[in-house]
Amino acid sequence: MAGTNEQFEMRGFSHVALVCADMQRTVDFYTQVLGMPLIKTVELPDGSGQHFFFDAGNGNSLAFFWFPDSQDAVPGVSAPVTLPGFGEWISAVSSLNHVAFDVPADKFIEYRAKLKANGVRVGPIVNHDNSPSQVAMQMNDDVYVRSFYFQDPDGILLEFACWMREFTPDDVGHTPKTAADRTGAPLVEA
Repeated sequence: MAGTNEQFEMRGFSHVALVCADMQRTVDFYTQVLGMPLIKTVELPDGSGQHFFFDAGNGNSLAFFWFPDSQDAVPGVSAPVTLPGFGEWISAVSSLNHVAFDVPADKFIEYRAKLKANGVRVGPIVNHDNSPSQVAMQMNDDVYVRSFYFQDPDGILLEFACWMREFTPDDVGHTPKTAADRTGAPLVEA
């Protein structure tokens, strides 16, 4: 992908940390269904919880906290209600909308079938492009990423995505929106 950070030498993500309701169920899903090795486990001080890390490839990790006193997820606030294409997938400001895993294009269809064979509800294949609908029914030269979505046992929205082309300066051309452009509840200034 194009672009160079002149401020900091970032090499990707060390880890993204989420919160789960049941660490054993999370370990089972990420190791057995997604095949991600569990690489580090931590018991937090004073019985305040656990912090486990899974290898996401290329030196990146996906981590989970388990807190005995954490609140339940609120669909549509803490995470999307459902999969894109099946209903509402908006989430609140400062929530994590989804985690996308980069997968090889030549394994994309095979991986989708594997998830379905493991009983995971998988959304339709989405060919993201620059058309008005932002989705192409068929592959074409404008498709920049191909993906499908699914959820983990806590309802965290996950995506398997494969880049289909390199980005160019023409791919950056929109004016960023501001808090004043929002139609939802106003942001509370800190």
